[in-house]
Amino acid sequence: MTVLENDLLRVSISNQGAQLTSIYNKAQNIEHLWQADPNIWPWHAPNLFPIVGGLLNNELLIDGKAYPMARHGFARNSEFVLLQNDEVHATFSLPGSEKIRAVYPYKFDFEILYTLIDNALRITYKVINLDKKTIYFSVGGHPAFRVPFSSGEKYEDYYLEFDNEEKLETHLLAPDGLFSGQTQPVALKKGKLPLTRDLFNNDALVFKNLHSREVTIKNNNNDVSLSVEFPNFNYLGIWAKSGADFVCIEPWLGCADTENHAVDISKKENIQKLSMGHVFETSFFISI
Repeated sequence: MTVLENDLLRVSISNQGAQLTSIYNKAQNIEHLWQADPNIWPWHAPNLFPIVGGLLNNELLIDGKAYPMARHGFARNSEFVLLQNDEVHATFSLPGSEKIRAVYPYKFDFEILYTLIDNALRITYKVINLDKKTIYFSVGGHPAFRVPFSSGEKYEDYYLEFDNEEKLETHLLAPDGLFSGQTQPVALKKGKLPLTRDLFNNDALVFKNLHSREVTIKNNNNDVSLSVEFPNFNYLGIWAKSGADFVCIEPWLGCADTENHAVDISKKENIQKLSMGHVFETSFFISI
């Protein structure tokens, strides 16, 4: 386990999936990250690569060939290598291997960088194309934040606040986790999205046309809050397991397939394209 710490935050990161396992608010004595109860949802903050969401028949199509691929890709189940770290920074790497190329036939290096900056944690995704051709991928975060923050509070005390005025519309997911092709409006109350136990009865809320690039978890009782800023991610998922005490705020570059619509990876919605010899890099931020 790798630990980063400054005066305000202490975070822990596992080599398994290079996954955050703790975001501890030292000033308020609050653990902000869901602690992966295996009886409810056994993850903390999985990193999604090289796909986001589900695939038709759990198969990734590349150049006419189908490769087996589970929802959200293989990175979250892979063992990363810690390349370097100090008190406030750590870099993890998932280099390509023969095992990976059997299901994702590209030569690449996928790095995840964590950096503490005062009251914020920056998470950076870096993809290096080591192949002699263009590679395609999706990438995203899936951090789960504990709600309520403190004992004696209720889930319903909390709400999400967007940094721009929004008319929310979610793209509906079918029971198999693929898009149905339908949309539905999501009601706000005075610009706020209240967290309720039935908000995610029909799976995640998926927003593809947000004006906002920051979402903040707030509550009606005090000023303690947590924000996720995603300046370069144009899709956002918000989700919680039914009845669970957390909410996921998920910046995505990519998304699930649509039902009965198989496409090559190069034609997938919101796919990222990286030319030979090029490097992709993007970040999102979690702040208290």
